[in-house]
Amino acid sequence: MALKKYKPITAGTRWRIGNAYAEITTNEPEKSLLEVKGRTGGRNFQGRRSMRYIGGGHKKAYRIIDFKRDKHDVPAKVASIEYDPNRTTFIALLNYVDGEKRYILAPQGLTVGMTVVSGNTATPDLGNALQLKNMPLGTVVHNIEMQPGQGGKIARSAGASAQLSNKEEKYAVLKMPSGELRKVLINCFATVGSASNSDHQLQSMGKAGRNVWKGIRPRVRGVAMNPVDHPMGGGEGRASGGQPRSRTGMYSRGLKTRTKGKGSDKLIIQRSNGKKLAK
Repeated sequence: MALKKYKPITAGTRWRIGNAYAEITTNEPEKSLLEVKGRTGGRNFQGRRSMRYIGGGHKKAYRIIDFKRDKHDVPAKVASIEYDPNRTTFIALLNYVDGEKRYILAPQGLTVGMTVVSGNTATPDLGNALQLKNMPLGTVVHNIEMQPGQGGKIARSAGASAQLSNKEEKYAVLKMPSGELRKVLINCFATVGSASNSDHQLQSMGKAGRNVWKGIRPRVRGVAMNPVDHPMGGGEGRASGGQPRSRTGMYSRGLKTRTKGKGSDKLIIQRSNGKKLAK
């Protein structure tokens, strides 16, 4: 993707680094694949605010995405690459030869006119979805299932991908975006390639108002609050607030939040910090 740096003609554009959307081919979504998406504004059923820093934002429609890729052995032609306001990666509209239309997560490098297919007979080419057992070692994949038929759960955000590093009897070993080595059932489906919009993290909003357009209100720092409002509040002058922690007192650094003895521990070979789990 390409980034666009704005000329500093206003205060809001001085630090603005936006997306040029060079891959996007249309501004009109497929109406048959849209659903109404409501908003709470951070309020509960009584109308009282129950979540902070949520509110405003542009109206959005939900795009129905095919995470399962369960239309097997039917070729589809890429009709367009589109922006999705509900996720960081771009989406692709597929026109199947039988007339059906579906949205999928667009992998990096997918262009209009290319043909993709899913199923056990599919080749490990860009945009194709097939079981991990049918992929060669070293294949880069995204939208990975954790259970067969469940639909993709892993590596769905912008630029995310995992790499197939090994195959065992009934498991495939994947190197996750975090660096973790993890086992996944070998008959789970995944899509070849990495998710599009890889430079998403390099964008800069430039002003708080642009985040409000996304439904994110300004967030107040804990050290700027009073002691009654936050554990890091109070003090004389600009006190640092001590160890960074959440409003409820949970430390933000070093505290292990994963449940001990979790059932999926046996599927993790090596953590993202390089520590191998004892078996």
